[in-house]
Parts: sequence; C-alpha cells; structure tokens
Amino acid sequence: MGKKDKNKKKGKGAEKTAMKTDKKLAAKQKKMLEKLGEADIADIVKKLEAQEQSLTTITENVCEAPTPRSNFSLVAHPEKEELILFGGELYNGAKVCIYNDLYFYNIPRNEWKQLRSPSGPTPRNGHQMVATANDGGQLWLFGGEHASPSQLQFYHYKDLWTLSLKTRQWSKINAPNGPSARSGHRMVVSKKRLFVFGGFHDNNQSYHYYNDVHVFSLETYEWLKIEVAGPIVPAVRSGCCMAAAPDGKIYIWGGYARTSMKKDLDRGITHTDMFMLDVDKSGNGNKFKWSTVKPGGYRPKPRNSVGCTVAANGKAYCFGGVMDVNEDDENVQGQFGDELLAFDMSSQVWRLLEVAAKTKGSSKPDKDKVHDVEMAGDAVPAAEKTVTTSTDGIFTVTVGGPGSSQAATPYVSKIPSLFGPPRRTDVPSPRMNPGLCVCKGILYLFGGLYEEDEKQHTLNDFYALDLHKLEQWKVLIAGNQRAHDWIDDDESSSSDEECSDDDDDDDDDDDDDSEMETD
Repeated sequence: MGKKDKNKKKGKGAEKTAMKTDKKLAAKQKKMLEKLGEADIADIVKKLEAQEQSLTTITENVCEAPTPRSNFSLVAHPEKEELILFGGELYNGAKVCIYNDLYFYNIPRNEWKQLRSPSGPTPRNGHQMVATANDGGQLWLFGGEHASPSQLQFYHYKDLWTLSLKTRQWSKINAPNGPSARSGHRMVVSKKRLFVFGGFHDNNQSYHYYNDVHVFSLETYEWLKIEVAGPIVPAVRSGCCMAAAPDGKIYIWGGYARTSMKKDLDRGITHTDMFMLDVDKSGNGNKFKWSTVKPGGYRPKPRNSVGCTVAANGKAYCFGGVMDVNEDDENVQGQFGDELLAFDMSSQVWRLLEVAAKTKGSSKPDKDKVHDVEMAGDAVPAAEKTVTTSTDGIFTVTVGGPGSSQAATPYVSKIPSLFGPPRRTDVPSPRMNPGLCVCKGILYLFGGLYEEDEKQHTLNDFYALDLHKLEQWKVLIAGNQRAHDWIDDDESSSSDEECSDDDDDDDDDDDDDSEMETD
C-alpha cells in the first residue's frame, strides 16, 4: 500500500514539473510573439473563419495552375476526368503561407479552374481528403494544421467537412466522438466508411503521436464506436502510407515519430514495418484486428511522407519520401527518394517500377521495368524492434522491418546544388509530400518539396505516367527552381510580405509563364 502511494506521489511530482516547464516555455514564447507583433494563433484562426463566413457567392473561374506547395491533397474526381487539389503550404525561409484554395484540373482540356465557395474550411496543411461517388460525388476532408507566419505557433484541427461536387457547397459535419485534433494522419474510404489512423499534435511546447483508429459512417454521418482487438498494434506514427484494398482490408506502411532521447534532445524514428487492419469475424462489423504483414518482392528503403494512391487494379502506388539521417546529436539531414513503387495488395508483394521506353521490336512490357525479386529474410517480425547502425560516422535509427540492417542504408538524394548544373525536368526529382493520384489508368504527380542544407525548395511541377506502358513521364508543367525565392535569416527581418492566394498568383504572373505553375 505504501509503495503504491509513493509511486502516486512521484507521478504527481513529475506532472507538476512538466506543467512548470510548459508554463516557462509558454511565457518565453509569449515574449517572442510580443516582440514580433504576432497575434495569438487562436485569434488568427478565428479571423480566418470569419473571412470564410463573409463569402456569399459561389464562383468558379479558369485560372493559372496552383502555386508551389506541399502537404496538400490531390484526388481524382469519382465520375469525371478531373483532378481536385486543396490546401497546402509554402515556407520561404521567413514566413509560411497556408492555403485553402480549391482547384479542379480538367484533364482533356488541360485546364485549371479555382472554386470559391462560402463557409468552407480555413487554410491548412497536413490534412486528408478523399472523394466518394455517392450523391453526385463528394469530397471529405478531415483535420490538418495551421501555422502562424513565424512558425512559432501551430493550431491543429479536428473538423470534418464535405463538399458536394454537384452543388459546389461546403458543409461542416458536427458529429461527436471523432478523433482529437491532429495533422499528419491518414484517411481512406472503404465500404462506405472513412478510416482515420495516426497523426500527431505539436504546439511547439510538447508533442504527441497517435496510433488510434477512428471510423466514420457515410450512411449515418456519425463516428462509430469501434473496438480494435488483439495484441498487435502499430507503433505511434505520422506520415505513413495508408491504402484500402477492394476487399475491405486496409494497409499501413512506414511513417515517422519523434521520441525523447534525453533532456532537450529528441530523435526521429523512421518506420519500415507494415500492418493490415481487417474486420474481426467474431464481432458485429465494428470490431477490427491488426496483423503484421510480411511483404515479398522488392524491399523499399525506410521513408515517410511518401506520395501514395490506389488504382482500380488494387495496387497502391508510392513515390518519393524522406528519411532523416542524424549527422550528430543535433544535426539532421533529410535524404529524399525518387523511387516509384507498386504494392499489390492481393499478393502482398512490392515491386520497384522502372520507367523506360519499350524495347524495340517488342510489344510486351520490358521485363527490366519491374523488379520483384523475392529476397531471403524479407519477413517483417511480429514484434517491432529498434535497430541502430553506424556507417561512415552517420547514426541512423530505424524501427522494425525486414532485414533491418540492410534496409537502414541511407538513400542519397540526387538533387544537385542550385548553383550547379540544372537538374533534369523530364522526370520527377526526389521529394517528399507530393500529390499523387490515378485517373483512367494514368498516374499524376504534383509538387512537394526537398531540402538542401537549411533551405526548403517547394516544387511546382506536374507529371503524368501511363501505368500500362511505363514508358515515359509526360511533363504537364516543367519544374522551375526559381518559382519562389528563399529568404535567408539576414534578409527575413526586412521581409514584410503577406501570404494570400491572390498575392501568390500575382507573383507567379510576374515571374513565370503559364507553363511554369503547379502545386
């Protein structure tokens, strides 16, 4: 009894210490914000909500392609040859621009339109959006975050929205018992239900990562009370890939989380494991069960923030992503991927896809375009474990996955210096958080970002690839490395630029022609 009370008191002491630390951080941040003259993030969001409420008419006009951005949503229209893009962000070294613009890309016409509809979602990034075919077509959007211009404050959303593609009107769904506020989560639609998994919440003072599952019924418009049974549960994470198979099974792969190593030092963990969520047959349809997956075929390198989409053939297509490599305890370098992968959910096999012209005189796909060699030891362990490797002084932390020591080999970015030779623009370069979707057998890739030293370069290129041929990336909008200028620290104090959709459009008109705009 005494031991129990002692532990209880110790727990309360730790809680008080954490509260004091949070208060000190909050006070320090408050002074910094006062110095910058920046309003509280809650007031900023309220102002944005009021602006949305003030709109009274629906307008849809032909426009230039969207400005550079990452962490946006790109989906295919469920009934038309159209792509739909919403939100995202751009950071220029001094300020972050957050968007809530909604674009429709007409594929046959190669034409962009921007829709402005009253009382819609406020600007955000790191959200999730899916399209459904019911009632003439709908968009469903959940969560995300909004950062203040200084990036010292973050506001995470827990709102659920739907847009009628027929009436062009937004509606906010006020249903109780939904997920907590978060971004970096994943959401898919399966069997007339929305499934939300994982994500994180970070207010610059403390952070939390999630591994919970929430289900929303598209028939009753309510968050369902579900039970996830069994001992197997994926570790907390954000930025993973999530894909729904035609048979109702749901897969997650990879992702990222931070963990505290010691005081004032966190370590990023890149996951390599894969799990499957399926209905537990012993339940009533609201009981689910996780199981580990041991995929065969090609072994992908560790990564997170990968572009992922599912085609009608039941395959999940993935492009890009990033893995943090720790040069020392405080310095982290992002290494970006440009692999195009396909995961066959029916056979649970990975394939590395090579885009190359058809071999002369052959009517069949070149066998060298697809790499699906089965490798010994590629089974994912049922229990996740942390593997630490050291290569040429680089310390890498990897969690789980097949052949962990081999899988932890860093992927070296192929992005050259901006001051060196220009990169190729006829193929997508390495990047994280691109938009990816499939329409009529064509894979579309849009925007994203990569890092070079301390700089973030947000992309505005746009590509299309015929998945039946895998012969060539078609460049719809060529990349432009000067689509936006990076502002160094010594310049940031003199930069008073405001972020808005209209301002960004004007800037692009000054700097670029119509072929140099995208994401």
